[in-house]
Amino acid sequence: MPSIPQPLDPHDDGAAAPAVAAALASYQAGDADAGDVLTALAGARLLVPVVALLTSSEVGEHGLRQEKESEMALPKLVGQDGREAVLAFTGTASLTAWRPDARPIQATALQVCQAAVGERAAAVVIDVAGPVPFVIEGTVLETLAAIESGTVDRVAGVTVARVEPAPEASPEASARKRRRWFSRREP
Repeated sequence: MPSIPQPLDPHDDGAAAPAVAAALASYQAGDADAGDVLTALAGARLLVPVVALLTSSEVGEHGLRQEKESEMALPKLVGQDGREAVLAFTGTASLTAWRPDARPIQATALQVCQAAVGERAAAVVIDVAGPVPFVIEGTVLETLAAIESGTVDRVAGVTVARVEPAPEASPEASARKRRRWFSRREP
């Protein structure tokens, strides 16, 4: 039986992260690029919608059709070209503007990208109903998903560098480090 994931932040009030909202507003105004939005999304919580999907119904004792069984489903957006996209929202306001009956599941942007690739979706659409829609697709989507899954070395054309602290320097190396490599000429 599937388990319900623990929330990322049990005290989350559902508001969009201020850094993400600011990056999206700047993007819409033309003052920021997609890289700025992706940087803001990197550590942010997103909300993935789930909706109840009726799987079986019956006629009740008063002659009315009623729900017998339902399942929770991850809705996808389907483009005119048939490509699918996973939806995510920056906050509950944008989620309910899209669909008031949807229920939010907290996830990181990387987790959403990984889920989209796992679902064979072509994109992640953030805040489809606004205030500022944003799309992650193509190599960027694949790379973010690969970062989350730890398989980034398998994405063609992507190089990742690991930055590690330098080992403790020897006294000789420390002396070289203090040496000036330029000098200022006095007029």
